[in-house]
Amino acid sequence: MQQHQLKGSLMLFFCALIWGLAFVAQSVGADHVGAFTFNGIRSLIGAAFLIPCAAFFDRLAGKPFSIWGTDNKTERQDLITGGIVCGIVLTIASTLQQIGIGYTSVGKAGFITTLYIVIVPLFGLIFHKAVTRLQWLSVLIAAAGMYFICINENFSVNYGDMIIFVCACFFALHIIAIQRFAVMVDGVRMSLLQFAVCGILSLPAIFFYETPTWEALEAAWLPIMYAGVMSCGIAYTLQILGQKYVNVILASIILSMESVFSVLSGWLLLGEQLSLREISGCGLVFAAIMLAQLPPKRQ
Repeated sequence: MQQHQLKGSLMLFFCALIWGLAFVAQSVGADHVGAFTFNGIRSLIGAAFLIPCAAFFDRLAGKPFSIWGTDNKTERQDLITGGIVCGIVLTIASTLQQIGIGYTSVGKAGFITTLYIVIVPLFGLIFHKAVTRLQWLSVLIAAAGMYFICINENFSVNYGDMIIFVCACFFALHIIAIQRFAVMVDGVRMSLLQFAVCGILSLPAIFFYETPTWEALEAAWLPIMYAGVMSCGIAYTLQILGQKYVNVILASIILSMESVFSVLSGWLLLGEQLSLREISGCGLVFAAIMLAQLPPKRQ
C-alpha cells in the first residue's frame, strides 16, 4: 500500500513540476494568441499525443488496441461520463487561467491557482465530508495571503488575479471529479477523452471571439507544443494515474507545489519580480498549503 502511495506521489510531483513550467509557456503564448486558440490547439495536441500512448500500454498488457480499452458496457459508460464531465470542467478552468495569466505575473498566477488546496476541502462539505480545524485555519491563512497578493495599497483588485481565483475554484472541482472517476476507468483514455472534449468545446469559440493569424501561431508554436505534449499529454495523465493511489487531500497538496515551480520559472526564464507585499502573500498561501496537509490529532 505504501509503495503504491509513493508511486502515486512521485507521479503527482512531476505533474506539479511540468505545470509550474507551463505557466511560462502560457504567459508567452498569451502574448501572441487568445485563450481559446491556445487551449483549443494544445488540448487537441494532447489528445493526439495520448492515442499512441494508449496503444503502447495496450501492447504492454498483451491485448489488442481498441478505442475504449474494454468490452464492459458499464466501464465504457463510466469512461465516457468521466471524460465529458472532467473535460467540461477543465475547459472552464483552463480558459479562465489563460485569460487571467495575460493580466498578471507567472508567479502570482501559480500561487493563486494553487488555492485549490484549501478550496477542495470546502467543496467537500457539499458531499458531507468533514473539514478539520487545521483545514479551516489554512483557509483563513490563505485568505490573508490572497489579500496581500491581489489587493494593493490603494485597495484595488487586479483583474487578472480575480480571474485566476475563479479558475482555482474550477480546478478544485476538476480534482474532485478526477478522484471520482480515476479509480473506475483507464487513466490514459480518460485523459485523452477529456482533452478531446476540451479541444472540441474551444474550437467554436475561436471563430466567434478570436482571429488568430498564421504569424501569431508561428510565434506561439513552441509554448503551445509544450503545453500540449508536456502539460496536457503527460502531466494531466500523471495526475489521473497518481490519484488512483493518493487520496484527494494529499493529491491537492502535492499538486500545489506547482506554485513554487511557477515562481522559480518566472524568475529564471522571464525575469519576473514580486514586491515584498506579494512575496509575503505567497508565503502565507504556501504556509496554508503546508498546514492543510498536517494530519488531525487522534482522540
